[in-house]
Amino acid sequence: MAKNGVVEGDPPTATATAELKRELQRLVKAILSEDDINVDTIDKTHQTLFALKDLNLKQRPSSFNSQLPFPDEFRCPLSKELMRDPVILATGQTYDRPFIQKWLKAGNRTCPRTHQVLSHTILTPNHLIQEMISQWCKNNGIQLPDSVQYLNDKGLTEADRDLFFSLLERMSSTLSDQKVAARELRLLTKKMPSFRALFGESTDAIPQLLRPLSQSNSNVHPNLQEDIVTTLLNLSIHDNNKKLVAETPKVIPLLLDALRSGTIETRSNAAAALFTLSALDSNKELIGKSGALKPLVELLNEGNPVAMKDVASALFSLCIIQDNKARAVRDGAVRAILKKIMNNVHVDELLAILAMLSNNQKAVEEMGDLGAVPCLLNIIRESSCARSKENCIAVLYTICCCDRTKWKTIRDEEKTYGTISELVQNGTARAKRKASSILDRLNKAVNLTHTA
Repeated sequence: MAKNGVVEGDPPTATATAELKRELQRLVKAILSEDDINVDTIDKTHQTLFALKDLNLKQRPSSFNSQLPFPDEFRCPLSKELMRDPVILATGQTYDRPFIQKWLKAGNRTCPRTHQVLSHTILTPNHLIQEMISQWCKNNGIQLPDSVQYLNDKGLTEADRDLFFSLLERMSSTLSDQKVAARELRLLTKKMPSFRALFGESTDAIPQLLRPLSQSNSNVHPNLQEDIVTTLLNLSIHDNNKKLVAETPKVIPLLLDALRSGTIETRSNAAAALFTLSALDSNKELIGKSGALKPLVELLNEGNPVAMKDVASALFSLCIIQDNKARAVRDGAVRAILKKIMNNVHVDELLAILAMLSNNQKAVEEMGDLGAVPCLLNIIRESSCARSKENCIAVLYTICCCDRTKWKTIRDEEKTYGTISELVQNGTARAKRKASSILDRLNKAVNLTHTA
């Protein structure tokens, strides 16, 4: 049976084709009869078309005899087969497009043959070799599939590329066209890693994507903004895109605008994009200098559950570098984090950020002033999370070393509940070390008092 455009089992080709055509006819009728376009129906239509195309390609007999010897210059260095769509890499070497694309999409940034680092990943058609292969095939009575039809399981056809560039062109058209194109790009970059990689092959692709937001931020349609921001998030998932996306001049400012003024879904996805981009240390610095910490802290303060996890992840990643810790503290991160922790909101994630900020002197002073000590002691007593207890005791140790007036609270806690001793016995290795250090200081203080 055909279900959602996917053929189940292994029915005869004719039966499968007929079922796919009936499914396609049903989906098209559904689209035409509905007043509002259903995105899921469109997706299923695409899937059915692709399945029908794939079935058609598979049933075509191969006319190429792989045993027939052919000139070495026609052989792809990766597949060792006759090239159907020869393209030139940055190093000047020629490969068959689907196989070099697969090599690049695997994260490789060197030439397979020369091992040179690539200056770019743009693939240029080798028309001379293509013409020579076509002539050789003609002379030997061989018919190869068109390059448009020839692809591996993860490659892109020329039709895919044409779709990609046509969608980018529509981003400069009417609002209606922009909305349709942005939605399609969002879906394609979510489902197909190869479409994410396409953005890295053209220096103009990301600026074209951003054009609707660049033209008039104040009047941008909220759904259009959400789709563009989410597409940026999808692009940033691709490791080879992270540097390109972050360093494209308008990307970070537009993500910050989205953090402040988008729908909650847009704001959450903007935070997620900053988190994903911040995987690179160079991007952490760039994002921090752009002023991203303040809107992230403001979104954290608002406490919308949709965005909290993405915001916490972005703050944690960005605050790995020292300069961003200072920026986060200046922008109110300590107060916002402690407020959420005291309200039992995302405690484990936020404690990790608090522990990271605890090597900043101003942050530690602020933690002490805002009542962090009793709060953290309570978490150690009540929490079942070993990592959270570890972060609590680490922060407590730093606070008490900075402010001796807090030792009394620690001493009273230990006398009443034995909280620190319990952690020495059952905590993580790091928690045990910190708890032991606190107990040592408490004992020394007691001994000094008795001596006096």
